[in-house]
Order: sequence, then structure tokens, then C-alpha cells
Amino acid sequence: MTAHRVNPLAARQALKWLSVLANQPSEAQRRAFERWLGQAPAHAQAWQQASQAWVRSEAPARTLADEDAVALQDLLQAMDAPPRRRAPWAAALATAAGVLVLVGSLAGWRPDHWLQDLGADHVCPAGPVCSLTLADGSQLTLDADTAIAVDLTPGRRQVQVRRGAVFFKVSHTGQPFVVQAGGGDVRVMGTEFEVRRQASDERVTVLGGKVAVRAAAGQPEQVLQADQQVAYAHGHATPVGQVDSATLLGWRDGWLSYYQAPLARVVADLAAHYPGRILLLNDELAARTLSGSFPSRDPQAVIDSLQKVLGFEQRRWLGVIVLR
Repeated sequence: MTAHRVNPLAARQALKWLSVLANQPSEAQRRAFERWLGQAPAHAQAWQQASQAWVRSEAPARTLADEDAVALQDLLQAMDAPPRRRAPWAAALATAAGVLVLVGSLAGWRPDHWLQDLGADHVCPAGPVCSLTLADGSQLTLDADTAIAVDLTPGRRQVQVRRGAVFFKVSHTGQPFVVQAGGGDVRVMGTEFEVRRQASDERVTVLGGKVAVRAAAGQPEQVLQADQQVAYAHGHATPVGQVDSATLLGWRDGWLSYYQAPLARVVADLAAHYPGRILLLNDELAARTLSGSFPSRDPQAVIDSLQKVLGFEQRRWLGVIVLR
């Protein structure tokens, strides 16, 4: 699968679908929309752009952008309550949340992603990983739900990881190659490596060769070699650590591997490969750790397996998987 730019025709089609879905669509229309959405990655990108315009024009959607988890909690509680005990507002809440989540979940709705995508040159949507060859011959593998900006000019090669993870195999041209992520940067010294942006920090993992990592402007560089990793956040970096880079980078071949990782991280990674939303609404459950390797191609099957082991509750609703 190849990373791609937003297609103008798909953008116009997405705006038409937005109008249809916002006006009580029929079952046939919903099925037609789902077929269109799955026909090409460009359709998913265009749908995200159209959804952004909708959010900016609707105050309730802007509110839900920050409070969707709370709204879903209230909705699920209302759904669980016996009919005779439901509050008068329960039906209205279900209807309002249903419309908003339906529009968002079908596109993997993440309001924070839209601004990242608007400034990106290449976006890999939720699902399989993407491949990309830059004009200088460098080969990039983008993890699912990843966005990057590329600046290739005479004497300058720079890639900004705006979201997600990218594996780099950089061509040797004699010009410097720098990767920016968060407030830090990675200077290539001839190597194959990954740069990953996470909720809590940025991580750099080297498969072969060397890179120099700087947590922020003015900070000293840390040189990493094969099977080494460093994390940084807010201008501070961890010590360089030894890792099994081949296993950690197994996502390129469809495998997600963990060692004593919190469930929250596993769910976040699976969500990147799921076309809707996966929400984990239990802090205690989110902190539980696990180890293992899981296929990224079928997030639902992985969640079903984890449910049997960890015993959490799973609810599915309008393209959203809720774990609690």
C-alpha cells in the first residue's frame, strides 16, 4: 500500500456523503457509503477532511471532540439502565451521541488528527502499512494512521513525523538527512531506523547503522547504533538502551510485539489498524501489563483474545469498540 495525497474528486464525493449521512440516511445509503469508503485509501483521507469541516461548523461536534469518551460512558450507562428507570434525557442523549459518533467512527474520527493531516504531504490511513519512495531514493514505511511532511530541497533533506511511526532506509546522496518529531530531531549517519511519536514521548529505534538524536534544540546529541533505542519528551531524553529491534519493528510485516506493555498502549496500536474507533474507558484496566505478539491485520480478533485472558467487558456500537 502506498502513501498518497488527498484526491480532489474524492474530496468532492466526501462532501456529498457528509450531506447524505447528516440527513437520516437510509440503510441502502449507509451501505453505499461504506462501499465507497472502502474502495480506496484516498476516500478515507477525503472523508477525514470533510468531517473536519463539519466539526468546525457544528458546536456540538466541537464539544464532543474533547468529551467523546465521557459522552459514550453516559450513553452506555443509559443503555444499561432498565427501561422503566431511564431518565427522560436518555433517549435524546443516545440519539445525539449516535449521530455524532456515527459520522466520526466510520472515518476513525480523531479531531486532533485533522490539523496534523492538513499540514502533511503523505498520510497513511488506518489499516495496512504504507510504502513510500522519496525523490532522493530513500525508502519509507509508514505505520497505519501516520502523517508526515517532507522537505527535499538542494542541500536539505528533512522529514517531519506529525503522527504515528515511520521506518527509514535512507539513500546516501552526500546531503544531510534530518527527521523531526516532537521537539527533537534525528540526524542520519547512514542507517535504517524507526521514529515513533506516542502520546507520552517520541522513540527512536535503530535497526542498522547510526543516528544522532537530540531531544531539543541546544541539547547534546546521543549516538545510537544497531539494536539501540532512546525516548525523549519535553526536552529530556532517556539513557540509550539495548533492544531487540527486529522484534520491535515487526509491525512492518503485520505483527505488534510487546514486553510488559500496558494494555492502553496495545489498544492504541490496534486502533491505528481499525477503521472505526477503539476506546478504553477503564483506567485500572488500561494500566494492566502484558507480553506477546499479535497480528495487526485483525484488531477485533486480538481484542476478543485479550478479553478472554483479561476478562474485561466489550461493547460494539456504530463502528466503535468500547472496552471497560
